[in-house]
Amino acid sequence: MSRVSKPYEIVERALELSTTDGLVVIADEHSSANLRWAGNALTTNGVTRGRTLTVIATVDGAKGTASGVVSRSAVTADDLEPLVRAAEAAARGAGPAEDAQPLVSGVPSSPDFTDPPAETGSEVFGDFAPALGDAFARARAGGRELYGFANHELNSTYLGTSTGLRLRHDQPTGTLELNAKSPDRTRSAWAGRSTRDFKDVDPAAMDAELAQRLRWAERRIELPAGRYETLLPPTAVADLLIYQLWSSTARDAVEGRTVFSQPGGGTRLGETLAPLPLTLRSDPHAPGLESSPFVIAHSSGDSGSVFDNGLPLAPTDWVREGKLERLTTTRHTAGLTGLPVSPAIDNLVLDGGGERSLEEMVAATTGRALLLTCLWYIREVDPATLLLTGLTRDGVYLVEDGEVVGEVNNFRFNESPVDLLSRASEAGRTEKTLPREWGDWFTRAAMPALRIPDFNMSSVSQGV
Repeated sequence: MSRVSKPYEIVERALELSTTDGLVVIADEHSSANLRWAGNALTTNGVTRGRTLTVIATVDGAKGTASGVVSRSAVTADDLEPLVRAAEAAARGAGPAEDAQPLVSGVPSSPDFTDPPAETGSEVFGDFAPALGDAFARARAGGRELYGFANHELNSTYLGTSTGLRLRHDQPTGTLELNAKSPDRTRSAWAGRSTRDFKDVDPAAMDAELAQRLRWAERRIELPAGRYETLLPPTAVADLLIYQLWSSTARDAVEGRTVFSQPGGGTRLGETLAPLPLTLRSDPHAPGLESSPFVIAHSSGDSGSVFDNGLPLAPTDWVREGKLERLTTTRHTAGLTGLPVSPAIDNLVLDGGGERSLEEMVAATTGRALLLTCLWYIREVDPATLLLTGLTRDGVYLVEDGEVVGEVNNFRFNESPVDLLSRASEAGRTEKTLPREWGDWFTRAAMPALRIPDFNMSSVSQGV
């Protein structure tokens, strides 16, 4: 075994090797465990381990500060010097970095910086796997087939800089997706959950929910395209508002390129976006949705800067009581726009003050409405309005006077999440949810169901 093998030792040795003006070193120790199943039986399982080291060198020149970023996986002590030299060469060969800022300093060190990385393994499924087996038995007896997967990841990030930062964050991420199908495969229903440790997920409850939806689908009703009162479940609300968050960079808004740009110049900050008292917020310490309390940036882009690594993160309201409160900024773009420093945070919560569950919102429906399961294949049509298009999937149901009466065909939709907030007539109870479309990139979300009086189903889709 290498003499320098612990993550913090790798970071410290890389910093010692530096010959440039500044260095940022990020060591990511990654482990994962997964289960997959099909037709009411487990098919595969696995455990992985890995390490990635990112070195960011900065060089102060006559025309400004340049940066060079190099990442490598499976790094050992023998790989360190070539990696550091490659980052330094990249910095010396680059022009001044537009987002250059002094490296962050003065942040207290993490007390566990020198501790071994956290790891996950098959034991994370110790209670979940037997419960899943029971769900298989019930599904088999009920004439339905369960498909899906469970994945748990644990990433320990060690961040060290030449300015003295020594920070560490452990991030658990768990996802569960369960799909139920009728034996002839003509009916399908989906449910998903986000979790930190698989102790708060109940396969039996999810199977019961899917069985209910398959029963609803026994009656098929064809509907044309049009505008319908629609109940968006938390997962669909999350997918739409995550995209809104990704599109809320202050610089783009100031430069007139987004839905948050003010006609004639400036931004829409302070403008009322929703008549309901909706608050869209991020908080690294949100219970059950905890994320890194400091910036971790492996590269620079529209919403992040390598120069901000280690910058402390604080609870941030993006929309407060219906009004646009903040747009995302780095220290660089905050200086350009004159707005507060508001880096992106890896979770998102929408609070609307509602107390009803989705089921209670269905029961309270008068007249006709659609109940969605989830959205997928979401794509941007027009950044100026944030118009998105996409498809419904795995079940759209017709509600009449508080009861689900059958399944209808799928649709393509055309809607802007910003516009939807302005038209929402009811927000339900906020609950943790798994985004279906963006679940590979963004899992930490809590949303209410939303009632939209006139959701635009622009065309009929033949997808399932």
